[in-house]
Amino acid sequence: MPFCSPAELEARLRLHTLPDIGPRRFHLLIQAFGSASAAFSAPASAWSALGIPASSAEARRTAQTRERAAHALAWLDKPGHQVVSWDDPCYPALLAETKGAPPLLYVEGNLDNLERPQLALVGSRQASTAGLDNAHHFARSLAAAGFCITSGLALGVDGAAHHGALEACGSTIAVLGTGLEQLYPRRHLSLAKRIVENDGTLVSELPLDAAPNAANFPRRNRIISGLSLGVLVIEASPSSGSLITARLAAEQGREVFAIPGSIHHPGARGCHQLIRDGATLVESIEHILEALRGWQMPVTNASSSVDVPRETHPLLLLLQAEPCSSERLAATSGMDIAELLAMLTDLELDGRVAREHGVWVYRAP
Repeated sequence: MPFCSPAELEARLRLHTLPDIGPRRFHLLIQAFGSASAAFSAPASAWSALGIPASSAEARRTAQTRERAAHALAWLDKPGHQVVSWDDPCYPALLAETKGAPPLLYVEGNLDNLERPQLALVGSRQASTAGLDNAHHFARSLAAAGFCITSGLALGVDGAAHHGALEACGSTIAVLGTGLEQLYPRRHLSLAKRIVENDGTLVSELPLDAAPNAANFPRRNRIISGLSLGVLVIEASPSSGSLITARLAAEQGREVFAIPGSIHHPGARGCHQLIRDGATLVESIEHILEALRGWQMPVTNASSSVDVPRETHPLLLLLQAEPCSSERLAATSGMDIAELLAMLTDLELDGRVAREHGVWVYRAP
């Protein structure tokens, strides 16, 4: 069910397809006029006063803009297809904290995965056999431990990570650098289908018909890192896009992990650079789990979730009263959203809470 009215949703979809309208200008227009619908009704001079290019204002009235929005609305009528706005309660809380968070997300598959505790696995498209094996093994083990595995559906490490998560019957999210109707690379069409069929999720901030464009892939990296508690880099050259993802993760306050390799292997140099810059050197899944214990912080002065008797756990007491979104739980408990999600993970693994229809609900023991 769309969060906003049908008219406002259509206006946001139209606004999202205009040339030269990125996240900053999208938010600027809605802040200035109160809604996307009002922004579309405003005169071109008002857009110009905000510094919006004339090309954007003129494109509002074109048939192409209306047709692309109509096509998106028709796409939304299909099962498992959703558009999530930045002000929707279902919008992933960790991503909302990041700079330049996408105003809209096109989602195919299980929407609840977006707010599950995620780990991003990224690396070279030309990974070695050992690198692909590492990606598959770590993704499988981390998925079995309860984490949702997030990657970019690219060849090499990304694909191996998605396959590893699926093998463990775990959750996985593929963040695309194209529109959801222009899946790339085409060799991964069957993988994308398998992800959706196995309760996974495809995500893109780009309009459905957006074709592959080199400039869009670095942009999608901020979504991969922004959704995740941490990023594990498996084989990457110093110029790899995976290092962009790792840098963004560090800027977003996320954990950065890297697997070392031979000093004679070019694919290990990027990981070695990350380790020199402070990334956690990883040789086993235990190194990741140990580092992520730091996310499990107490509620006020209570002990950590594993030490608190379940019947008196502060989050359980809140959820016993009524189901809550992550944002409301964070505001009520005073916790940082990342700390909150880590604690909810612990409770979810114990079967004490579950996420249903965008909110957390209490489960009796």
